[in-house]
Amino acid sequence: MRILALDIGTGTQDILLFDSSRNIENCPKLVMPSATSIIAGRVEAATARRDAIVLSGVVMGGGPCSWAVERHLKAGLPVYATPEAARTFDDHLENVERMGVTVVGEDEAQNLVGEGVTRIEMKDLDLAAVGRALEAFGVEPRYDGVAVAVFDHGAAPLDVSDRTFRFDHLRRTVQHDNTLYAFGFFPDEAPASMTRMQAVAATYSLDAPLLLLDTAPAGAIGAQDDPAVRAHPERVVVNLGNMHATGFHLVGDHIQGLFEHHTGLIDRPKLEGIVQRLVDGSLTNEEIFADHGHGAHILRHPSADRPFLAVTGPQRRMLVDSPLRPHFAAPHGDMMLTGCFGLVRCFGRKLSNWREEIEAALNG
Repeated sequence: MRILALDIGTGTQDILLFDSSRNIENCPKLVMPSATSIIAGRVEAATARRDAIVLSGVVMGGGPCSWAVERHLKAGLPVYATPEAARTFDDHLENVERMGVTVVGEDEAQNLVGEGVTRIEMKDLDLAAVGRALEAFGVEPRYDGVAVAVFDHGAAPLDVSDRTFRFDHLRRTVQHDNTLYAFGFFPDEAPASMTRMQAVAATYSLDAPLLLLDTAPAGAIGAQDDPAVRAHPERVVVNLGNMHATGFHLVGDHIQGLFEHHTGLIDRPKLEGIVQRLVDGSLTNEEIFADHGHGAHILRHPSADRPFLAVTGPQRRMLVDSPLRPHFAAPHGDMMLTGCFGLVRCFGRKLSNWREEIEAALNG
């Protein structure tokens, strides 16, 4: 069984071709620039040439590509975008136009051709590029399933904060099913409001099952493939991404509480305090939101003990030498593929006829 797992973040996209017939350590792996970073590079090249840019495609992750477009506009250069591509920058097209982007229909975008015009397709998932990379090393790009993780704020109504909208989705999910696996969806299950997941599904054309998962729980699931983490029935798993910091207080498979903040707005002392209050039950949603984070939610009576703390993510160095004595998870010896391992394990939980084979391979 071969599952292509792609954990698409802000800085990198981490790729694993899981093959249940191989030792997990011998499966092909790639850590490559993120989709948004690649698009940002294409925009920057157009800026250097003084080209106008035409953006088509679908909603994708923002951050670097959004900042590159803003710099292009500040340089006095035109930006045209189709409605779906434009929603990468804001769910509401009137706000995109206020940025200086000209929103055009698909037909008009097709007609914007010629010298001095650069066309750029917006999308998170580029299976053709992954296939070419694998083929370059003699690996056949053949998959029985594909699993993709993206961080999805969702399309918030105009009068609702996107931070509130995102965290309300997390809260509703755990209130319905307080396991990390509840965040995994097949395309027909994904909420319509999760537009980035919907866009990934819209660009997927293979005849193989597609699983969609949020990057934060993907990392938390994968971290528990580290034997030191798995050995503790009660634990806190913190995923310190480049843009977002998400923590889950877990007992067994069940979420007892969670928080989500912006990594750039917290330092080590603040994060230590958040983790401690997550466990003792005193952390509030209002506290995190007022600090420009997304929110917090406590589901049960607090723990009297200090649970085992596991940390993953590219900004994990924030907790180096912390008195909380964190364990830096390295499932299957590879921290950067943590989200991919979580994707594969979630795939097994969601497809019961594949579960035994997947878990046997992951468990060695």
